Amino acid sequence: MRSYEAAKRALDVAVAVIGIVVTSPFLLATALAIKLESRGPVIFRQERVGRNGRSFQILKFRTMVEGAHLLGPGYLVSKGDSRITRIGAFLRRWSLDELPQLYNILRGQMSVVGPRPTLRYQVDQYTDFQRRRLEVLPGVTGWAQTRGRNGLTWPERIELDVWYVEHRSLALDVRILLKTLSVISKPDEVCNEQRGDWGENLERPGRHARD
Repeated sequence: MRSYEAAKRALDVAVAVIGIVVTSPFLLATALAIKLESRGPVIFRQERVGRNGRSFQILKFRTMVEGAHLLGPGYLVSKGDSRITRIGAFLRRWSLDELPQLYNILRGQMSVVGPRPTLRYQVDQYTDFQRRRLEVLPGVTGWAQTRGRNGLTWPERIELDVWYVEHRSLALDVRILLKTLSVISKPDEVCNEQRGDWGENLERPGRHARD
């Protein structure tokens, strides 16, 4: 397992560095477009829970108007939400708002492949079995995201994440990466990771966020 961890970290760094270099013109153009279209910061930061329950600030391109959490349904974001900017809708459709997480990877806070990081209140409701998804670094993409993301309930996603933790290997990571390319090429398969069905078998306190 130690050799796997070392190889996985090497893969993460390589993918992050190459990704940043290759996409740097797009990153700069996107930052400019976001700034010109609406007021507010280019990067959206939100506290998420990472490996072993440690908190970190996840990075994303801002896709909503400034102060969106004070408007309409608050933190809950649905498809076609009027608070989503035009450039934001494009970024969300193709999951390009996640690109700044390449920097989270370089910082050692995330991996290319792993369970998607969730919010603290969600983690607080995990069972002992579900907490196993915290044994690894959270990922930009993961097993659950390639196994029917739109049609899965949160408990089903978490179960798939725990399966990944128990069966993780470099070969599986590469398989997930290749499958992710297929999923991204069909944007209708990609949905809001903080969708409103959280707590199907858990109590959901209040609203949740994904920007």
